[in-house]
Amino acid sequence: MRSSNPVFSRRGFSRDNGHAGFNTAPQAGGAAVGTQGNPYAQGNPYAQPGAGNPYAQNPYAQQDLQYGAPPQAPAGTGRMTMDDVVMRSAMTLGTVVVGAVLAWALLPVSSSSYGLAIGAALIAFVLAMVQSFKRKASPALILSYAAFEGVFLGVISEMFNTRWSGAPFQAVLGTMAVTGATLLIYKAGWIRVTARYARIGMAIAIAFVLVMAVNLLLVAFGVAEDGGLRSMGPLGAIVGIIAIVLGAFFLTLDFKQIQDGIAYGAPREESWLAAFGLTLTLVWIYIEMLRLVAIFSGDD
Repeated sequence: MRSSNPVFSRRGFSRDNGHAGFNTAPQAGGAAVGTQGNPYAQGNPYAQPGAGNPYAQNPYAQQDLQYGAPPQAPAGTGRMTMDDVVMRSAMTLGTVVVGAVLAWALLPVSSSSYGLAIGAALIAFVLAMVQSFKRKASPALILSYAAFEGVFLGVISEMFNTRWSGAPFQAVLGTMAVTGATLLIYKAGWIRVTARYARIGMAIAIAFVLVMAVNLLLVAFGVAEDGGLRSMGPLGAIVGIIAIVLGAFFLTLDFKQIQDGIAYGAPREESWLAAFGLTLTLVWIYIEMLRLVAIFSGDD
């Protein structure tokens, strides 16, 4: 299964690259269920013997695999931990916030600042795509993306605040609420992130993106007026709610990928990819929440 974020689907913790997998519950004799196409059918790739593998000397690796449990690597071997993910995520999101605050404070609302925001967004998009197709995480690239994304968010947030006072603050609270609720539901086990769950969700997400792309073209050529499906009316609100629900879906995939990456001993540098993927998702949710707040605020 591949995650929603391009960073996860390309390099992070997708099933294809051996960092995480599904349907690995043991059968009698320690065999895994659903072994076809499952990289963990033969065990944790980080526990296999070989030159340069820090897990090769782990005396508990094969014992753990016998009972279907993720192998536990020796301390200090450089595997990813939750602390690593939290720290890198704080650094990446902190860079976004600093960029946004500086843009808000230094760039007054004007046509030139709007053009600068579009330019920053395009640069952030290019940097995100470059990182997504790199085989290894580049902290400098990820933090540069965060800085330019922050500039874009700072400018558009100030624009929204000028017309709908307090909208950015409410959008931040809404993003935190969605993230917290999604994490609570995920940790409580109310949502089981399975391959089937991911396939259905990704099919819906792809369809949504395609419809939005067509809508953008129709608006650009004057076929659809007032933003079409992305209008500031009731239809736009429904589309925004769907987008936020999709953002929550992306978060569940991100949480699962991070959990599996830690359990199966992904290298420590993968925590940068985890932070990058989470930032992409949170930016998605914030932008959609900002539009939704503006819609419900009306023209006041």
